[in-house]
Amino acid sequence: MNNIIQQISIIALPLIFAVTLHEAAHAWVADKKGDATARMLGRITMNPWVHTDLFGTILIPILLFTTTGFLFGYAKPVPVNPFNFRRPKKDMAWVAAAGPGMNFFLAVLSGFLYRLILMLNPALLGGGSFFGGSLSNTLLLPLLLMLRFSVDINLVLMIFNLIPIPPLDGGRVLVGLLPDRQSRIVSQIEPYGMLLLVVLVFLDPFGLMKRVVWPLVSIFSGYIFGERIL
Repeated sequence: MNNIIQQISIIALPLIFAVTLHEAAHAWVADKKGDATARMLGRITMNPWVHTDLFGTILIPILLFTTTGFLFGYAKPVPVNPFNFRRPKKDMAWVAAAGPGMNFFLAVLSGFLYRLILMLNPALLGGGSFFGGSLSNTLLLPLLLMLRFSVDINLVLMIFNLIPIPPLDGGRVLVGLLPDRQSRIVSQIEPYGMLLLVVLVFLDPFGLMKRVVWPLVSIFSGYIFGERIL
């Protein structure tokens, strides 16, 4: 039980900030592109509670983690009115891309801080107890674990959200890039998109998660932690 509590304490903050800033990025870019809907609703903020969804941010991640060891979550979607944009299709694509872009930035920043802490405190490479040992272990080891997890969860959110299936961000980017006829065809998938994603993620009939998502997470993570050479 103590081990589960320790693990949840490590993953909670990185997950909350990953999904919070993902949605805040959508809201900020939408506002810059001319749609003030999210701004008027107070969604351009780093306050997690504004973006928190009871099921997606709290219950589903805890249930998944405690039953399968797999972790995923989402925040309350940002309302966007594309008719307020000057170029609705292209501007919506930029808004959609902002979320995964923020997750990539957070992954790189977390990796940089992780490597900086280890460079300044090389003794931490030897590990140590979670809440014991020296003061540096007590303060820095949990932080390192959070930063390590932050890299992984942000990469998962970035890559997963770029899958080109509406309502994921990748699907909306694809709709914005395709010619009108093809974009309308892709848009028609959206009502069935979540069901399709559940099948793809949990049954993985085409090996999308095993052969694409997880290998990409591993590759990006390796570069960020300096475990791969450019």
